[in-house]
Amino acid sequence: MTLTTTTPQAAPKETKAQRMERLKREKNPWEIFDEVRAFAREGRASVVPEWANAYFKWWGIYTQGDGAGVTGGKGGEGLATDYFMMRIGLPNGLLTSHQLRIIGNLTKKYARNLADITTRQNIQLHWLTIEDIPEVVDILDRIGLSPKGACGDVVRNVTGCPLAGIDHEELIDASGLAVELAQTLVANPVFYNLPRKFKMSASGCPVWCNYPEINDVAFTAIKNAAGEVGYTVRVGGGLSNEPHLAVKLDAFIRPDQAVVVATAITAIFRDQEVLRESRDRARIKYLFMREKWTAETMLEEIERRLGYKFEAAPQETLPQDVLRDHVGVHRQKQPGLSYVGASVLRGRLTGDQLVAAADLAERFGDGQLRATIMQNLIFVNIRTAETAELVQELGKIGLHVDGTNFWRGAIACTGTEFCKLAISETKGFTRWLVEELEERLPGFDQQIKLHVTGCPNSCGQHWIADIGLEGKKIKHEGKLVDAFYFCVGGAVGAHAAIARPVGYRVPATEVPEALTRLLSSYLDERNEGENLRSYFSRHDADAIRARLAGEVLAPVVRDAATRPGFGD
Repeated sequence: MTLTTTTPQAAPKETKAQRMERLKREKNPWEIFDEVRAFAREGRASVVPEWANAYFKWWGIYTQGDGAGVTGGKGGEGLATDYFMMRIGLPNGLLTSHQLRIIGNLTKKYARNLADITTRQNIQLHWLTIEDIPEVVDILDRIGLSPKGACGDVVRNVTGCPLAGIDHEELIDASGLAVELAQTLVANPVFYNLPRKFKMSASGCPVWCNYPEINDVAFTAIKNAAGEVGYTVRVGGGLSNEPHLAVKLDAFIRPDQAVVVATAITAIFRDQEVLRESRDRARIKYLFMREKWTAETMLEEIERRLGYKFEAAPQETLPQDVLRDHVGVHRQKQPGLSYVGASVLRGRLTGDQLVAAADLAERFGDGQLRATIMQNLIFVNIRTAETAELVQELGKIGLHVDGTNFWRGAIACTGTEFCKLAISETKGFTRWLVEELEERLPGFDQQIKLHVTGCPNSCGQHWIADIGLEGKKIKHEGKLVDAFYFCVGGAVGAHAAIARPVGYRVPATEVPEALTRLLSSYLDERNEGENLRSYFSRHDADAIRARLAGEVLAPVVRDAATRPGFGD
């Protein structure tokens, strides 16, 4: 008799998505912060991989790159550095001078005097050690702030209009809604295990400076036929490597229904097991992009869960091409008061600047400030008679109230300096790029959104910029160097569109010259009153690419009404 043997089959290796789902089922990171305190006592070597690559995110913490930009690249998991970066959530960007001063002092003591305002109204610190983290978290908790929920598969910081409560044109002060959404959903243990991150926003102003189109859930104020103020709601916006503009639901949401609706949508997202199969396709936008959901499907499911139907949404007036950065000196609706918007280039500030800003907010106003998604800082409730003096004092600490269009329009993500996923360095590059463009094109007279992102994840929001630069690596003169890929024509509001890749990339060192050629062509060829968005709309990718490269071609234009969508 012949005996046969079989070789045991190895268990299939976990996918990235399966591993993360297992880890989330095993622990709620918000309930086990004592483990972090133990790591702090025992040192960096005691941090287990589950925390380094997963659980820390629920506390707004990532392991960071080495600060020199040499650790960036695809994946990033398992990178053993001694330092961490932390995001501090600021619902609606609301800050007091006391809170800002504490953050500034933390920045000086623990973060090598370096902080960033992010595109979600957070403040981000770098260079934290494991020993620092418990003390920083405890101090933030004492001033009513926290990093909880600033990262991870959870409801993230809830953004809103930084002029809430002071804008002449607002229909409603929606900052109360943004704060209530944050208090209800951020760090809520019922929603600690979502398929992926979940971003919300609420705004009562007509300008939509909070970009509702790119949020997972966004409320924008509107009046119905009876003159009642409520909200429309959009679902499924997001950028990353497959950008998608949010879908508007045909529902008028009364103010007292908004939190209930947001909670229902969050629960719908949580319950979609199909979204847990791939980390790359786990956002709620994929219900619309791949699972064939529609606005009607989503509204029906919300109404089914809540047990009632909503009034149809009124017709909206979408915002046109207007500046949304709130930079400069502007009157508030409160008599005798103004706000002063300071443009913070690429969002980067020192701890000393943060403390000085807190002092100025108290000296000239009532100590209230707002962070914006354009990475700026706004001083509110300033005595109008003293705004000129405040502008002078801000200049002394390096904050511009009258910056050039290049300075005002520049946005940059973290980049390889600290982010493990980034491919190119962004912060230093953006500062240099702005300086170069200011010198090459002095007096450039058009508003321009120039967004720099270090990888396809689009934390720098390049898909909605007039000109978006996506970080790459290319071979140049025998070396692998930072490079950028060009996209043009992104917009939000009435002309909302995803920027078009134009098939042109160059080393980072050649970007200023390419942009100078493109923008000079615009200045020479534009029609009367034509802005950059319109100019790009009537030129195809070949024409834009030729202008970037400095090639002399016959004009290749098209009717803006026939402009193809993303992917053309």
